[in-house]
Amino acid sequence: MSIGKLFGSLVPALTLMFALALPAHAATVDGIKIDDTVTVGGKALQLNGAGMRKKFVVNVYVAALYLAEKKSTPADVQALTSPKRVSLTLQREVSSDEFGQLFITSMNKNSTKEEKAKVISQTGKFGEMFAAQEKVKKGDVITLDWIPGQGTVSTLNGKPMAEPMADIAFYNAVLRIWLGDSPAQDDLKDALLGKK
Repeated sequence: MSIGKLFGSLVPALTLMFALALPAHAATVDGIKIDDTVTVGGKALQLNGAGMRKKFVVNVYVAALYLAEKKSTPADVQALTSPKRVSLTLQREVSSDEFGQLFITSMNKNSTKEEKAKVISQTGKFGEMFAAQEKVKKGDVITLDWIPGQGTVSTLNGKPMAEPMADIAFYNAVLRIWLGDSPAQDDLKDALLGKK
Protein backbone atom coordinates (compact mmCIF):
# COMPACT_ATOMS: atom_id res chain seq x y z
CA MET A 1 0.00 0.00 0.00
CA SER A 2 1.38 3.41 -0.93
CA ILE A 3 1.95 6.05 1.73
CA GLY A 4 -0.67 8.27 0.07
CA LYS A 5 -3.34 5.56 0.28
CA LEU A 6 -2.36 4.70 3.86
CA PHE A 7 -2.55 8.37 4.88
CA GLY A 8 -5.86 8.77 3.02
CA SER A 9 -7.39 5.86 4.91
CA LEU A 10 -6.11 7.09 8.29
CA VAL A 11 -7.46 10.65 8.04
CA PRO A 12 -11.16 9.77 8.57
CA ALA A 13 -10.30 7.44 11.48
CA LEU A 14 -8.07 10.06 13.14
CA THR A 15 -10.69 12.78 12.62
CA LEU A 16 -13.34 10.63 14.32
CA MET A 17 -10.97 9.72 17.16
CA PHE A 18 -10.16 13.39 17.87
CA ALA A 19 -13.83 14.40 17.66
CA LEU A 20 -14.79 11.76 20.23
CA ALA A 21 -11.97 12.81 22.54
CA LEU A 22 -13.10 16.44 22.68
CA PRO A 23 -15.54 17.41 25.44
CA ALA A 24 -19.08 18.28 24.37
CA HIS A 25 -19.49 22.05 24.10
CA ALA A 26 -21.87 23.50 26.63
CA ALA A 27 -24.91 25.37 25.38
CA THR A 28 -25.13 29.08 26.13
CA VAL A 29 -28.05 31.38 26.87
CA ASP A 30 -27.20 35.10 26.66
CA GLY A 31 -23.56 34.22 27.33
CA ILE A 32 -24.34 31.97 30.33
CA LYS A 33 -22.81 28.49 29.86
CA ILE A 34 -25.18 25.59 30.43
CA ASP A 35 -23.91 22.05 31.05
CA ASP A 36 -24.86 19.55 28.35
CA THR A 37 -25.18 16.77 30.94
CA VAL A 38 -25.62 16.46 34.71
CA THR A 39 -25.87 13.51 37.09
CA VAL A 40 -28.96 13.31 39.31
CA GLY A 41 -29.66 10.36 41.59
CA GLY A 42 -26.73 8.48 40.02
CA LYS A 43 -28.21 8.82 36.50
CA ALA A 44 -26.75 10.85 33.64
CA LEU A 45 -29.26 13.37 32.30
CA GLN A 46 -29.04 15.37 29.09
CA LEU A 47 -30.02 18.96 28.47
CA ASN A 48 -33.53 19.01 27.03
CA GLY A 49 -33.61 22.79 26.60
CA ALA A 50 -32.69 26.11 28.22
CA GLY A 51 -33.78 29.73 28.05
CA MET A 52 -33.88 33.10 29.82
CA ARG A 53 -36.71 34.13 32.14
CA LYS A 54 -37.31 37.83 31.71
CA LYS A 55 -39.59 40.14 33.63
CA PHE A 56 -40.37 43.07 31.36
CA VAL A 57 -36.87 43.70 29.92
CA VAL A 58 -34.88 42.49 32.94
CA ASN A 59 -33.15 39.09 32.91
CA VAL A 60 -34.22 37.15 36.02
CA TYR A 61 -32.71 33.67 35.59
CA VAL A 62 -31.53 31.12 33.05
CA ALA A 63 -33.61 27.95 33.31
CA ALA A 64 -32.40 24.57 32.06
CA LEU A 65 -34.33 21.29 31.95
CA TYR A 66 -32.48 17.96 32.15
CA LEU A 67 -34.05 14.58 31.40
CA ALA A 68 -32.93 11.00 30.84
CA GLU A 69 -34.25 11.24 27.27
CA LYS A 70 -35.34 14.15 25.09
CA LYS A 71 -39.01 15.10 25.32
CA SER A 72 -40.91 17.81 23.44
CA THR A 73 -44.30 17.96 25.19
CA PRO A 74 -45.20 18.84 28.79
CA ALA A 75 -47.19 15.59 29.14
CA ASP A 76 -44.18 13.49 28.07
CA VAL A 77 -41.87 15.34 30.49
CA GLN A 78 -44.28 14.82 33.39
CA ALA A 79 -44.83 11.15 32.51
CA LEU A 80 -41.14 10.36 33.07
CA THR A 81 -40.57 8.74 36.46
CA SER A 82 -36.77 8.73 36.10
CA PRO A 83 -34.63 11.54 37.60
CA LYS A 84 -35.19 15.07 36.28
CA ARG A 85 -33.66 18.47 37.00
CA VAL A 86 -34.64 22.09 36.59
CA SER A 87 -31.65 24.36 37.11
CA LEU A 88 -32.03 28.13 37.63
CA THR A 89 -29.01 30.44 37.39
CA LEU A 90 -29.97 33.83 38.83
CA GLN A 91 -29.23 36.92 36.77
CA ARG A 92 -30.27 39.47 39.40
CA GLU A 93 -30.78 39.67 43.14
CA VAL A 94 -34.27 38.67 44.24
CA SER A 95 -35.68 38.67 47.76
CA SER A 96 -36.58 35.19 48.94
CA ASP A 97 -40.18 36.29 49.64
CA GLU A 98 -40.59 37.60 46.08
CA PHE A 99 -39.03 34.49 44.56
CA GLY A 100 -41.12 32.10 46.66
CA GLN A 101 -44.30 34.06 45.91
CA LEU A 102 -43.61 33.92 42.16
CA PHE A 103 -43.21 30.14 42.38
CA ILE A 104 -46.35 29.56 44.44
CA THR A 105 -48.44 31.89 42.25
CA SER A 106 -47.28 30.12 39.07
CA MET A 107 -47.88 26.68 40.60
CA ASN A 108 -51.43 27.68 41.55
CA LYS A 109 -52.15 29.16 38.10
CA ASN A 110 -51.12 25.92 36.42
CA SER A 111 -52.82 23.38 38.69
CA THR A 112 -56.43 22.30 38.91
CA LYS A 113 -58.29 22.43 42.22
CA GLU A 114 -57.75 18.67 42.61
CA GLU A 115 -54.02 18.91 41.77
CA LYS A 116 -53.57 21.73 44.32
CA ALA A 117 -55.40 19.73 47.01
CA LYS A 118 -53.05 16.74 46.52
CA VAL A 119 -49.90 18.77 47.21
CA ILE A 120 -51.12 21.55 49.52
CA SER A 121 -48.85 20.64 52.45
CA GLN A 122 -45.77 20.29 50.20
CA THR A 123 -46.59 23.60 48.50
CA GLY A 124 -46.69 25.28 51.92
CA LYS A 125 -43.29 23.78 52.79
CA PHE A 126 -41.95 24.94 49.44
CA GLY A 127 -42.97 28.53 50.23
CA GLU A 128 -41.41 28.25 53.71
CA MET A 129 -38.20 26.94 52.12
CA PHE A 130 -37.81 30.15 50.11
CA ALA A 131 -38.87 32.35 53.03
CA ALA A 132 -36.04 30.80 55.08
CA GLN A 133 -33.44 32.07 52.59
CA GLU A 134 -32.22 35.62 53.08
CA LYS A 135 -32.14 36.38 49.35
CA VAL A 136 -30.85 34.91 46.14
CA LYS A 137 -28.08 36.79 44.36
CA LYS A 138 -26.86 37.08 40.80
CA GLY A 139 -24.87 33.95 39.99
CA ASP A 140 -26.65 31.75 42.57
CA VAL A 141 -27.81 28.39 41.24
CA ILE A 142 -31.01 26.72 42.41
CA THR A 143 -31.60 23.10 41.40
CA LEU A 144 -34.95 21.35 41.69
CA ASP A 145 -34.42 17.61 41.22
CA TRP A 146 -36.80 14.68 41.06
CA ILE A 147 -35.03 11.62 42.50
CA PRO A 148 -37.09 8.41 42.66
CA GLY A 149 -37.15 7.05 46.20
CA GLN A 150 -36.29 10.48 47.66
CA GLY A 151 -38.62 13.01 46.05
CA THR A 152 -38.13 16.65 45.14
CA VAL A 153 -34.67 17.73 46.28
CA SER A 154 -34.03 21.50 46.25
CA THR A 155 -30.56 23.02 46.55
CA LEU A 156 -29.06 26.51 46.55
CA ASN A 157 -25.46 26.50 45.32
CA GLY A 158 -25.28 22.76 46.03
CA LYS A 159 -26.58 22.99 49.62
CA PRO A 160 -29.98 21.48 50.53
CA MET A 161 -32.70 24.07 51.08
CA ALA A 162 -35.22 21.71 52.72
CA GLU A 163 -36.04 18.07 53.31
CA PRO A 164 -37.03 16.15 50.14
CA MET A 165 -40.74 16.25 49.28
CA ALA A 166 -41.85 12.74 48.40
CA ASP A 167 -44.75 13.01 45.94
CA ILE A 168 -44.05 13.14 42.17
CA ALA A 169 -47.35 15.06 41.84
CA PHE A 170 -45.62 17.90 43.67
CA TYR A 171 -42.61 17.84 41.32
CA ASN A 172 -44.97 17.91 38.35
CA ALA A 173 -46.74 20.92 39.90
CA VAL A 174 -43.33 22.63 40.07
CA LEU A 175 -42.61 21.72 36.42
CA ARG A 176 -45.90 23.34 35.39
CA ILE A 177 -44.48 26.71 36.49
CA TRP A 178 -42.61 26.61 33.17
CA LEU A 179 -44.46 23.91 31.22
CA GLY A 180 -48.10 24.49 32.20
CA ASP A 181 -50.95 26.04 30.20
CA SER A 182 -50.13 29.46 31.75
CA PRO A 183 -46.33 29.23 31.92
CA ALA A 184 -44.06 31.83 33.47
CA GLN A 185 -43.08 32.76 29.89
CA ASP A 186 -44.24 31.22 26.60
CA ASP A 187 -40.92 31.36 24.77
CA LEU A 188 -39.13 29.92 27.82
CA LYS A 189 -41.57 26.98 27.76
CA ASP A 190 -40.69 26.38 24.09
CA ALA A 191 -36.97 26.66 24.85
CA LEU A 192 -37.14 24.11 27.70
CA LEU A 193 -39.00 21.72 25.37
CA GLY A 194 -36.21 22.09 22.79
CA LYS A 195 -38.37 24.00 20.33
CA LYS A 196 -36.15 27.10 20.11
